[in-house]
Order: sequence, then structure tokens, then C-alpha cells
Amino acid sequence: MKKLVVANWKMQLNIKNSLILAKKISQFNKYKSEVVICPDYTSLLLIAHILKKSKVFLGAQDSAINDYGAYTGEVSPLNLKTLGVKYVIIGHSERREHLHENSAVINAKIIAALNTNLIPILCVGEKLVEKEEGKTKSFLSEELRRALKNVKIKKASDLIIAYEPVWAISTNKASRSMAPSEADITQEFIKNRVAKILKKNIRVLYGGSVNLNNASDFLKQKNVDGLLVGAASLNVNDFNAICSI
Repeated sequence: MKKLVVANWKMQLNIKNSLILAKKISQFNKYKSEVVICPDYTSLLLIAHILKKSKVFLGAQDSAINDYGAYTGEVSPLNLKTLGVKYVIIGHSERREHLHENSAVINAKIIAALNTNLIPILCVGEKLVEKEEGKTKSFLSEELRRALKNVKIKKASDLIIAYEPVWAISTNKASRSMAPSEADITQEFIKNRVAKILKKNIRVLYGGSVNLNNASDFLKQKNVDGLLVGAASLNVNDFNAICSI
């Protein structure tokens, strides 16, 4: 199975630059990985047209817990599916921290996305305090248990986990790099825990200060099935190179 590389553009680009970057990525034809780009909502429809005839898939950065209703500011997973979105990031640490999303909300979003045939990319990861206290595994176990409560999938490819240790994310001023070998050990643990919950061996991506210099080392790890890329995905040359490893 190919590795999966997901670009999370967050809220870093205006519409014009989003379209320019999407077009450049869509025209590259030397990818060895399956590639997904997740722009902000304002660019989704226009980028959907750009990617229509390419091998690059479209993803969203979040979706709501309902298909329709009086939910001001939310975006329906059904509407995302209609636009051509295939993947949706759910539970990113920035939404947990800044928008106070808890496990109950994340769980509801996963179920809603699955009901619309979107593929959720569930983000999990410990903060520095959990790491320093030696609670990484217990923290991740509980996070997975709550986020995947009552979740059922038909096949392993219906859901993806992205392991992003919060302390290693580059937008964190106190970020530290994580050794690929350490990531591999943690991702093996996550795979085993998810297999017990969902009875499926799903893919687990790594995210957290991924860049052109370290991407190859992460992708070489047995339990790293791909990457969730932030800042490096905004540089077309770096991103194309990462997806070509």
C-alpha cells in the first residue's frame, strides 16, 4: 500500500495563493505517495475543480456533527462530500486548544463523517506535560477510547489516525523534534490500541514538524504509514519532494 501524505494548509493562505499552490501540486506527476491537500473552506470549491482530473485528493480541515440544521458557522459533511471532498481532518490539536473541542464533539464528528462516506483523519497526541510525566501511552489510550466510542467501520481504509505530539508541532514556540524511531514505537502502540477498539488494522500517519529534511526518515519507519504535513506543505518544491520519497 502506498504511503499517504496529507497537506494541512490551516489558515495560512489567501484564496489566490491557495489556487496557485493547488494547481502546481496537481500538475506534478512523480508522486510515490497518495496525496491529499486540505485548504481552508473559502478555497474548497475552486480547488475541487482544479483537482478534478488530477491524482491528488481533496480534504477538509473539519466538518460538523450534522448534515443540516441551525448550526451557524458550521459546515455540513454532506455538503463537503458533494464538493468532492474525500478526507476530513478531525480533532486537530489546534481546534482542541483554541476552540475547546472535547472528545464527545470529536466522536460525534467522526460518526457524522463516516455516515456521509467521508474518511476521517483523527488527530491524537500528547502535550509535553504528559510526555514528561511518562503518561503518553495512558493519555493516548484514553483519547482513542473516547474519540472512537461506538465508531464502526466496514474496512480498514474507512478511517485514519494521525499521531501529532503537541510538543513537536512547529507552531508551538517550545516545540522539540521527535526522533523517527520514537515515533515508530508510539505509532505501533496506537495501531495496537485501535485494532482492539475497531477490530481493524488502520493506517497511522505521523505529524509534528515534518519537513523535507526529516520526512524520509519518518517514512522509513515500519509503523509510519504516511505524513500529516503543515508548514512544509506550503512550499511546493518541498511538498512535491516529500511526496516523491
